[in-house]
Amino acid sequence: MSRGLVLTGGGARAAYQVGVLKGIAAILPRTVYNPFPIICGTSAGAINALSIAGRAGPFRLRTRKLETIWHNLRASDVYRTDAFGVAKNAFHMAASMLHSGYGIGRPISLLDNAPLRELLNNYVKFDYLETAIGNGELEAIAISAMSYASGQSVTFFQGQDSIQPWNRARRRGEKIDLTIDHLMASTAIPSLFPAVKLEGGYFGDGAVRQLKPISPALHMDARQLLIVGVSDNATHKAPELQPDHSPSIAQIMGHMFNSAFIDAVESDLETLRSINRLASVLPQSLKDKNGITDLNAVEVLSISPSQSIDQIAEEHIHELPRSLKLFLKITGATAQGGGTSAASYLLFEPGFCRKLIALGHQDALDQEDAIREFFALPPAAN
Repeated sequence: MSRGLVLTGGGARAAYQVGVLKGIAAILPRTVYNPFPIICGTSAGAINALSIAGRAGPFRLRTRKLETIWHNLRASDVYRTDAFGVAKNAFHMAASMLHSGYGIGRPISLLDNAPLRELLNNYVKFDYLETAIGNGELEAIAISAMSYASGQSVTFFQGQDSIQPWNRARRRGEKIDLTIDHLMASTAIPSLFPAVKLEGGYFGDGAVRQLKPISPALHMDARQLLIVGVSDNATHKAPELQPDHSPSIAQIMGHMFNSAFIDAVESDLETLRSINRLASVLPQSLKDKNGITDLNAVEVLSISPSQSIDQIAEEHIHELPRSLKLFLKITGATAQGGGTSAASYLLFEPGFCRKLIALGHQDALDQEDAIREFFALPPAAN
């Protein structure tokens, strides 16, 4: 039974995942190299997935290096924040709306994420993936992107020969040697970051059309899943306000981002748990009689924020560069405009990221008993 790690998308919110992984590493023995033979990531979760899979050394060391990246991250390390760069890209977007041919041959976006490409190209060791697969440390590493040509969710994976491609409704798995281009495609939030050209056309953020974010791990035969999301819906219920004004652009974008990065994961997790309940009560004799061979329970441990990320973002939105703060203010990404959720996806700044890392770390430690049971470790000593 293979153990899989699923890391969802969420922009700067993915700093929370780093804290959870740090907490898990502290609970596991120091000698553990990679506790997850199958690793799946989408969007910013793909960055964390490849940062774990694409590095050598003990798991604790890998998470420590990943934490160092996020601990010192600034928006300027992810996208151009100078006023001229933001204004130029905004002009290009406006021009593409007025002239259909303006964007031909050049991906249009509000922000230029060239700094992120440089950062990840220097950090992720893509050549190590084949080494890890060859020595049995890793069974498969997968990241998902959305095809602008077909609208399909495409999971690009690199893995052992026993894992074969798949093709399902609106989604498919494609075996390939992963590169920085696949990673950049998975993180290319539509309209914010430019689409990336791969073989088969242009691709964008994998969370957008990923209706079944857990399925890639299951297709690669993971039967024990640890899912780290960035949704606080389970523990924090936002008040239903009746504002006097219509929704701001940022508030609308926030709900769209949440729909892409959060809602699909929660829905898929509910479905998986329902299937688990059915598998546990259906007699084996009935399964055999009807030729049901693939209905088996999947052990799941899900860890998500215990505090409201939107509220944390509201406390740290002042850290953003002036050009971004001006843009977000215009679009209503403020507490008054109801758009702090949208801002949280772009808040790649030390104060916000460190707060989320600390939250994730504490949430993991608070679930130490469940984590120990998941990894079949003895109970913690009192």
